[in-house]
Amino acid sequence: MTQQGVRWTADQVLALAPDDASRKAGGRLGAAGPWSGVGSSGEGMVWGLCEGSGGTPYRTVVDVAGASGPAYGCSCPSRKVPCKHALGLLLLWAGEESGGERGEEGGREDAVPRGRPPEWAEQWLAARRGPAERERPAHASGTASPPAGSQAARRRAERRAERVTAGVTELEQRLADLLREGLAGARQAGYGLWEETAARMVDAQAPGLAARVREVAAVPSSGSGWPARLLEECALLHLLGRAWLHREDLPDGLAATVRSRIGLPASPDGPPVRDHWLVLAQYDTADSRLTTRRIWLYGARTERTALLLSYGAAGRAPDLTLPAGLAVEAEVTAYPGSGQGRVALGERFAPPAPTAIRPPGLTTSQAAARYGEALRDDPWLDSVPVTLDRVVPVPDGDSWQLADTDADTALPLTATARGRPGLWRLVALSGGTPVKVFGELGHRGFTPLTAWPADEGAAVPLC
Repeated sequence: MTQQGVRWTADQVLALAPDDASRKAGGRLGAAGPWSGVGSSGEGMVWGLCEGSGGTPYRTVVDVAGASGPAYGCSCPSRKVPCKHALGLLLLWAGEESGGERGEEGGREDAVPRGRPPEWAEQWLAARRGPAERERPAHASGTASPPAGSQAARRRAERRAERVTAGVTELEQRLADLLREGLAGARQAGYGLWEETAARMVDAQAPGLAARVREVAAVPSSGSGWPARLLEECALLHLLGRAWLHREDLPDGLAATVRSRIGLPASPDGPPVRDHWLVLAQYDTADSRLTTRRIWLYGARTERTALLLSYGAAGRAPDLTLPAGLAVEAEVTAYPGSGQGRVALGERFAPPAPTAIRPPGLTTSQAAARYGEALRDDPWLDSVPVTLDRVVPVPDGDSWQLADTDADTALPLTATARGRPGLWRLVALSGGTPVKVFGELGHRGFTPLTAWPADEGAAVPLC
């Protein structure tokens, strides 16, 4: 499809669209009306100027003969790859009219005549086929394998892997620049430096990297000791970048974890597991674009802890609701990745109902050891789900901790936990006596999510 002189079909062009909205918008730009200065070269490049909402036409160019698939350049502000202008230009080049309907003369080659590219297109191609082609790894794959026989899906996966590799390479350079110039420069540069880097990771279709970069941006203003924390976060970013670049050498489970941390989509691929699942906790987190609901489950038969994720638009709660303390008989299917507890909820055989099931508990030292073990499978893991048995909440200066009644050990509570009303519900439930507590344990401490009294009693949500 990318050989010189070989025209694509409209279906092949539209298969490149990142979403339905882009597919429809690109289809409307597949006619000659909004275009001027259109042309193609014998080297596999197509270019043109497209009228937009501003006074200056958008410069759009596509390299259809790249060694690892097409590449796109456009002066429009869209971050979608390819943008609607690139799709429209390719439809015009393919000889199709708007929306994929053929005109009276069908696919006319003179709609995009052969010629010499303008200087701006030549400069883009030189930059594109220069360092990008030399630095591209021999094996560009690294996303989840597409269905057998799906050539379009395979090509999309390869193109996305190439964009991620380019983004990771750029991030590695920015981290090197930061260390060479000194960490103090990060505080002086402010949030804008990191936001620009995060935007570049979004352009590279690596949303997981973008999210981690934005978290790093908040470190310089996080108080005393921020340089050490910034260095730690940069080291984790560097480790993730190197893991992506060398993903072919990793075990399958760890490679899947790296893809997940980068932000590549994955589908559940394990066998369905049917069990009576105790709902350990449910809570939401939100940003300006999305509300994420986390639901922790414990299987009574499998003794397995699993995580359900569901999403809603900003300001709207997700549809899936499973109150803590109830149990549901259902099937779940695991997502790929070593140390990853995420599952997809399948068929439910009964509605959630009260239950006497409780998860087994650990001592505080055993819980800390479990977190350490989990980091071997996923070094970027912020926390692990654990249930603490026979602990008592006690003050520790300005903070709180959960003290183990059977050992002289304790776990500090996170700042998040100390700011929630659930802390006082936990203190009231305990009253100085041992309780069982489920929560998330990480390097910042323990966040309690649900508690049970020492005697028989219902679960008490703390979040």
